Amino acid sequence: MHVNLAAAVNENFANYSNYLIRSAMFVYALAFLAHLAEWVFGGRSRVAVQSAALTTEATDAGEAAAAAAPSTVSVTVAKRGGGTTTIERPKVITRASASDRGIADGPGAAGGTEKGDLYGRIAVSFTVLAWLLHVGGVAFRAASVQRAPWGNMYEFSTTFGAVAVGAYLLLLALKKDVRWIGLFLTTTVLLDLGLALSVLYTSSEQLVPALHSYWLWIHVSCAIISGAIFYLAAVGTLLYLFRDHYEMALTAGRAQDNRWGDIMRRLPAAASLDKFAYRMNALVFPLWTFTIIAGAIWAQAAWGHYWEWDPKETWSFITWVAYAGYLHARATAGWKGRKAAYLALIAFACFLFNYYGVNIFVTGKHSYAGV
Repeated sequence: MHVNLAAAVNENFANYSNYLIRSAMFVYALAFLAHLAEWVFGGRSRVAVQSAALTTEATDAGEAAAAAAPSTVSVTVAKRGGGTTTIERPKVITRASASDRGIADGPGAAGGTEKGDLYGRIAVSFTVLAWLLHVGGVAFRAASVQRAPWGNMYEFSTTFGAVAVGAYLLLLALKKDVRWIGLFLTTTVLLDLGLALSVLYTSSEQLVPALHSYWLWIHVSCAIISGAIFYLAAVGTLLYLFRDHYEMALTAGRAQDNRWGDIMRRLPAAASLDKFAYRMNALVFPLWTFTIIAGAIWAQAAWGHYWEWDPKETWSFITWVAYAGYLHARATAGWKGRKAAYLALIAFACFLFNYYGVNIFVTGKHSYAGV
């Protein structure tokens, strides 16, 4: 009877988890609509157009003043025996990256309008509420299985989405201007949770004995955090490519003042997006390295070998090499801007294949083909 009671309690926890996850999806949908309204109603109002014109005039005036400035720097030094003399030294000019054109960041998704900003703040509030429900669903799933709630693709997907949203909200709490991610993030999380519930869902069950280890908490949690930060960086990289194309057209006088141009205008500058993506990738790369090391240690404890070139291990290593190549390219002259961005997207594609492709279509010790 004790066993039946425990099973009933676990089943109730699983039902609470599903209810909370579905409730979170509903609130995420409201956040998505609010973010969409922020972009729609944050269009170019008369005030925004005048502000942009003034900014352009000020920028042109500043560039003209800089062009008229002398190309030398005067330095006054004391001579031996008294007196002074002036030495003319050439001005040092540093080479900027391809994406750094001196263009200021855009006003954000709200476009500098009160109505757009209102919808943006509503969207963030909905996102916070949805995230709390989401985390609650993950916690009840953990209670139902009495282990770490990432033992299969369904659990990994739901936890991954919660960590990605949590990282975004943490950046907002740290006063980082990243609200432009909100629309893309809520869209992705809705797709992630919808796929998890409709395709990847499995009932609460225990893992095979080899996986009952504290390394489940360490190794997989690090993989989830790494993937969430890699995702945020990938969004920044993709938007960088669009914004960089817009700025190229802008400097060449070919930019069109249409709806697409208005959306591009409100994003951060290409240089800012590039810097954001690089910092996110560089921040989490050591954690991804530790993830692979922790997996090797766990493999030794569970299977007696540190490395067996299992498909999951191989693609984890390929992903590590791809991100290492990207970070190395960023530190090498000539591999900044768009070239490095393509490498970053290739690296994230390797991460996605390592999760979906290997788990579903490739047979191995890490395979979750039965999801």
